[in-house]
Amino acid sequence: MIRKWGIAIRTTYDVIIVGAGSMGMSAGYYLSQRNLRVLLIDRFDPPHTGGSHHGETRLIRHAYPGNSAYTEMALRSDLLWTELEEVSGERLLVRSGVLNLGPEALPMLAEKRERAQRYGLYAESLSAAEIRARWPGIAVPPGYAGLYERDAGYLLSEACLRAYRRQALALGAVLLPHTVVTGIGADAAGAVTGRTSAGTFTAGQAVLSVGAWFGALTGLPPLPIRPVRKAVAWFEAPDALYAGSHFPGFTVTDGKGSGYYGFPSENGSGVKIGRHDGGQEWSPGQPFEPFGHDAADEAELREGLATFFPQAAGRLLRGAVCKYEITPDEHFILDRHPKHANIVIAGGFSGHGFKFASTVGEIAADLLTGIDPKSDLSPFALGRFGPG
Repeated sequence: MIRKWGIAIRTTYDVIIVGAGSMGMSAGYYLSQRNLRVLLIDRFDPPHTGGSHHGETRLIRHAYPGNSAYTEMALRSDLLWTELEEVSGERLLVRSGVLNLGPEALPMLAEKRERAQRYGLYAESLSAAEIRARWPGIAVPPGYAGLYERDAGYLLSEACLRAYRRQALALGAVLLPHTVVTGIGADAAGAVTGRTSAGTFTAGQAVLSVGAWFGALTGLPPLPIRPVRKAVAWFEAPDALYAGSHFPGFTVTDGKGSGYYGFPSENGSGVKIGRHDGGQEWSPGQPFEPFGHDAADEAELREGLATFFPQAAGRLLRGAVCKYEITPDEHFILDRHPKHANIVIAGGFSGHGFKFASTVGEIAADLLTGIDPKSDLSPFALGRFGPG
């Protein structure tokens, strides 16, 4: 036992989870459900503003382009989020619908339409004129079209994390906030040791889900994860055009690598918008500058509004910054440690991972309890980056 905050805390567990953000807290819940003794460790006190989950909302959509594993995981995640709503008694998922907007000939739009048809999703292909008629607040450039997913929407991200935290702790999990993990290792017998600012802890297994902080954790193979500082902001907008009662969440791409995402105004919050590309490189230990430190924080977001949602480009109400953790191919890392099969690595969620947090937590629990995951994990294998 060690003492922290005047209480005795055991030092041996079945599973140590390093990083209790969205993925880690979810894993803590699903592992605790299986009657395992779980220790969650986080350098902050989740939910918090030091990672990737704050800012109140995250989109959830289902018709994903690329590998079909994403669509299947998105549908499984949706089911698990609704189950968490039932267990917690809280509203966590708002089905506002999501409009995907881009050049009409964009292969990504065609791929999303195909994915929607294959999986029986309710998705409407809309012309520029149809989009303008339904949502007059959208300025559709010439040659653009959209795909509207009626049953998509957004998650209340911080509420989701609080719900997982409460449920995990109610099932017996232990949370150590404000605790820095300096190293993780496993001996020849497989016992995992976590060295922390609060002392040393051991377990039979571990989940590593430290987001942008993987570079600060010793005892791991070098992971191709690049932390990036990203800005989001809320702008004053007329409710008649942009209120959540009738305006959807949205993604916008220009087909050249630039893209925006955003949310309707709720109770006067203003339209929230972020940019998926760009951002500033960051490394653990460097200062993490607040919103507005860089003039581009507001300017780039306002440019997106002026182009696609001009009447939402009102007064800046507030801004925030968070951390993306990007892999070279922008696909996740969800795999076992290459040398220690009892350690699961979950990272590199590249700015589009929160919607999958429920499934990622379940997958981590499956991998550590001998259950075949319900999802195809081959696209997320660490080995795709080559030896070592």
